[in-house]
Amino acid sequence: MNHDDLGGGLAGNALYEMVIAREQGDWTAAHATAKAISSHPVAAHPAHANLFRGAPAVAYVLHIAGHPAYARSLARLDAETAAIVTDRLDAAHRRMAGGRPPRLREYDLISGLTGLGAYLLRRGRDNVLERVLRYLARLITEPLTVDGHQVPGWWAATDPRDAVGTGRFAHGHANFGIAHGVAGPLALLALARRAGHIVDGQDDALAAGITHLTAWAQPFDNGSIGWPELLPLDAYRKGPRPGTAPGRPSWCYGTPGIARALQLAALALHDDTARRLAEHTALQAVTDPRQTTQITEASVCHGWAGLLLTADRIAAEAALPDLTDALPSLHAHLESRPVRHETTEDAGLLTGNTGVLLTLHTLHTARPVDPGWETCLLLN
Repeated sequence: MNHDDLGGGLAGNALYEMVIAREQGDWTAAHATAKAISSHPVAAHPAHANLFRGAPAVAYVLHIAGHPAYARSLARLDAETAAIVTDRLDAAHRRMAGGRPPRLREYDLISGLTGLGAYLLRRGRDNVLERVLRYLARLITEPLTVDGHQVPGWWAATDPRDAVGTGRFAHGHANFGIAHGVAGPLALLALARRAGHIVDGQDDALAAGITHLTAWAQPFDNGSIGWPELLPLDAYRKGPRPGTAPGRPSWCYGTPGIARALQLAALALHDDTARRLAEHTALQAVTDPRQTTQITEASVCHGWAGLLLTADRIAAEAALPDLTDALPSLHAHLESRPVRHETTEDAGLLTGNTGVLLTLHTLHTARPVDPGWETCLLLN
């Protein structure tokens, strides 16, 4: 088990223990997991460290804890994270200057600058955060040329695994999801604006993201509406294709995560039309059996926990109550899962039972001590 892995390792377990300790006041288990993490070296090289791995992941956990025992360690990890962000931004600006498309890991939530920006937003590191926001605004508003065709600035040079593209992904791909695609930067820009962090070009980027997602909200073959997860260049050039089969309604790649990003951007710019679209697509995603039957596990990343948590956060700010009325069914699906079906991995926030337990705890706590842990998912 990777000790400094938030998504699938011990750091994810620690996040759960920190949230529980803040709620209940017993820090025994939380301190034990923190000690287990600190007993190993923590990755801090810019090529390997990100929100979900290494120094930033551990720093995020310790920040959520808010316990004075971690202050010294957190200060050290904070400085390491700021250095990682600076190195990443310098590399990204060099890439932009050369007119080349990025790899997913440059900008995405899981491995890139969007995720690091989420840490900075939660941590309150304003100066470094503003540099990340300006970069993301450029990423969304400055187009690129790939194989003679204009594509958005967030066009990935790589295949969906972020490897050198071959075959249908020889010219890279457009990724729509919140974990790896454009919905992540859009959500972070919106959350930052909500928190009072505003930079030049931010509103233009939010508007551009809204325009793009609105244009690509396509009718599926059963009449519901949603977004493609990702597209190679030839499919992207053809534009939206009504009549395709709906995909899995996961947090990471699917319509619910994209809908939350669109809703957040719409709320930031007071765009009621885009807000209605986001909430309507989310409602369809959780009530359409063809979509929900594709959810086969409990996890946050692509299971019931992520679907439920995302739908709950959209519903909490929705203009109409329809989505709230659909939540009990999702609760029932999730609560039946951990008993009779284990997730693939036992550890971690994204792929493990820990994320399921944290989701259930968060949604069942009437008056939680708000540690803001969901910023790492860009839901709040």
